[in-house]
Amino acid sequence: MLLVADSGSTKTNWLLTDHKIFKTEIETIGFNPFFHSTEFILNELKKNPSLVKYANEIKDIKFFGSGCSSDDRKNIVASAFKSMFPNATVLVDHDMLGAALAACFDTAGLVAILGTGSNIAFWDGKHLHPTNHGLGYILGDEGSGSYFGRKLMTHFLYGIMPDDLKKKFYEHYHLTKESAIKNVYHLPGANVYMASFAKFLSYEASHPYIQHLIYKGLTEFADTSILAYPQHQNYPVHFIGSIAFHFRSILERIASEKKFFVGKTIIRPVDDLLVYFKQK
Repeated sequence: MLLVADSGSTKTNWLLTDHKIFKTEIETIGFNPFFHSTEFILNELKKNPSLVKYANEIKDIKFFGSGCSSDDRKNIVASAFKSMFPNATVLVDHDMLGAALAACFDTAGLVAILGTGSNIAFWDGKHLHPTNHGLGYILGDEGSGSYFGRKLMTHFLYGIMPDDLKKKFYEHYHLTKESAIKNVYHLPGANVYMASFAKFLSYEASHPYIQHLIYKGLTEFADTSILAYPQHQNYPVHFIGSIAFHFRSILERIASEKKFFVGKTIIRPVDDLLVYFKQK
C-alpha cells in the first residue's frame, strides 16, 4: 500500500491506496521537526485508527512537510514513520518539493506556497533551485495565512477595521488584547494561532476592506518573492493554498500588473501527489 502525505504547520493531509481503487483520506495535525520530536510525532500517529489499522500493510510512504529541509530534521520525521510502519520504505522531504511535484510533475515552473506560511522556488522539472525565501512568520511569510491573520488581528485591536466587520470579527473570535499577547508571545505555535484568523477572509471575501487587504498582501508577496526570480518572465507561477485558490481573480490582476502568468491554483497538493506517484 502507498501512503502519500502533505504536511503544513497546521495539518497533514494523507491519502492511502493499494494502487488500484482503494483510497482512504486521513487528516492529522501538522508535523514540523522544528517544533516536534520523533516521540511526539509517533504518539500522534498512534492516535489515528486508520494509520494503526494499516500500519503493517503500508509498504511505501511519501511525506512532504514544512521544516523537512535538512537531513537531521528529515530524520526526526522518518524515524517516527519507521517505528510506526515497520515494512515501509520511507521518503521524507520538504513541502516545497511536494508542491513542485504536485503542480508541475516533470515540467518546469515557479511554485509558490501560500499556506500557514509562504515560500517559493523554481522547479526545472528535475530539481528545485536554491531559494532565499521561506524566512518564517517573524521575518517573512508575506501573503500567507499567518500574515493575513496578523493583519486582521492588529487592525481589529487598533480599531482601524471597518465597524461592520469589527462586530462580526469579535463574534467569531472574541479577541482581546490580553488573549492576543498571551497566544503570540507566551504560548507555542504563534504562527498557527495567527493563521487561524485568516479564515475570516473567506467569510467576508466580497467586502472592499478584505479585497484591499488581499491585494496588498499578495502584491507584497509578488514584489518580494515572485519578481526575485528572473524565470517569472518565461514560466508560469503555480500557487498552493486556499488563499490563492479563493482569490485567484486578485492574483491575476496583480500578475497582469507585474507581468507574470498565474498557472495552477491548488488547495491541497496531496491529491496531485498521489496521481504523480501512482504514475511512477
